[in-house]
Amino acid sequence: MHYRSAKDIVAIKFACCGRYYPCHLCHEEAETHRARQWSLRERGTKAILCGACETELSIVDYLATDRCPSCSALFNERCSLHAHLYFEM
Repeated sequence: MHYRSAKDIVAIKFACCGRYYPCHLCHEEAETHRARQWSLRERGTKAILCGACETELSIVDYLATDRCPSCSALFNERCSLHAHLYFEM
């Protein structure tokens, strides 16, 4: 795992393959294809998995919060620095 803190608990479903990975680097290491961003029109898609309680969040809900709406586990606020790698901004 490339990012390791108590707040690094989400997995992101990649639009290109439908598989969950903890980060873009994990996807790059495991797959032979390039990652594809989720488009703006796909923001309602459930593509974020909380590692604490396994709740799936939509992209729009994930981008609007800093914690899981189900279990209140904190998400890493620095993940927003990489959002452009996963989601069209």
